Amino acid sequence: MITARLIALAIGYAFGLFQTGYFYGKSKGIDIRNEGSGNAGTTNSLRVLGVKAGLITFLGDLFKAIFAVLLVSLLYRNAGASMVRILGLYAGFGSVLGHNFPFYLHFKGGKGIACTSGMILAVCPQAAPVCLALFIGSIAVTRYVSLGSILVVTAYLIQVIVFGQLGWLGVEAGDLPEFYLVSACFTAMALWRHRANIKRLLSGTENRFGLKKEK
Repeated sequence: MITARLIALAIGYAFGLFQTGYFYGKSKGIDIRNEGSGNAGTTNSLRVLGVKAGLITFLGDLFKAIFAVLLVSLLYRNAGASMVRILGLYAGFGSVLGHNFPFYLHFKGGKGIACTSGMILAVCPQAAPVCLALFIGSIAVTRYVSLGSILVVTAYLIQVIVFGQLGWLGVEAGDLPEFYLVSACFTAMALWRHRANIKRLLSGTENRFGLKKEK
């Protein structure tokens, strides 16, 4: 099923190429990548273009991952429940890759948190409540969006491992190591994309949401 995995990644990447923030910005006459933090994701769209832009960007990036997972799940619906979940995971990761590294924008995209959230809802919805609570709670307390994003991907991975060991993922025991590994790729990718934010968080210089534009 290596070919199926590659196809799932490719389908996800194709969906991920739809850069919601970039296209919305272009409709307003700006390249969002040249404004604020230079990121094409939700937070920068919100900071630069306002609440409406942030919401549209978030939903667009969320649903492109969901649609990628659903399409792959439909194409491989006869592969067995465990394999369908794994292929959906690959599709979700492909959408993150497409979002973060769109070839037609010289591989300069977003950080993949909205796409990862879409994958969580489509593949492992039981992890969503804790992830959402941590995201909202951390921002309410600290006003650091980056911290909320980091907590989301970390909490997702921890829950996947716990759910997997408890038999709650719907994934066969022999497939769990692969499911864990691909899930870890989401977390690793998000942490790497937030490496500058992590440095600022550690040094106390990270910008708080609603105070000033991210640099």
